[in-house]
Amino acid sequence: MEKTAIKNVFVEGAISPEFIARSIAKHQSKTGIGAHDIFLGQVRADDIGGKTVAAIDYSAYEQMANQVFHEIKETAFRDFELSCLHIYHSIGRVNAGEICLFVFVSSPHRKPVFQALHQVVEEIKAKAPVFGKECFEDDSYQWKVNK
Repeated sequence: MEKTAIKNVFVEGAISPEFIARSIAKHQSKTGIGAHDIFLGQVRADDIGGKTVAAIDYSAYEQMANQVFHEIKETAFRDFELSCLHIYHSIGRVNAGEICLFVFVSSPHRKPVFQALHQVVEEIKAKAPVFGKECFEDDSYQWKVNK
């Protein structure tokens, strides 16, 4: 397998529905694909200690994070029969209800997309050096812990 270039996965602010739709539409010309699976991570308005999360402000060591995302993608291509795999993660402020993570997996067949998507999302949560500051409605904040 030939090595692919490390791509910047970061999108400033929320990932818009229009961006997601354009990404999907671009794959209509790839007629060898028979299945897609998508994960959309959305900021929740959690109640934590009587305070409501209004937004998450994401930060990252971008060069290091892009390397980790690249390694996650390479592992997925090695482990599963995939045609495409795209990862986009927000950087900066994302309000409750908005999308902060978009993972899009394509394959000739459905089973690999289900398996690959699960693996990729779990590895992102476990390994990617992306940090979320939960911003509460009262302007206080705390650092998010991934679960």
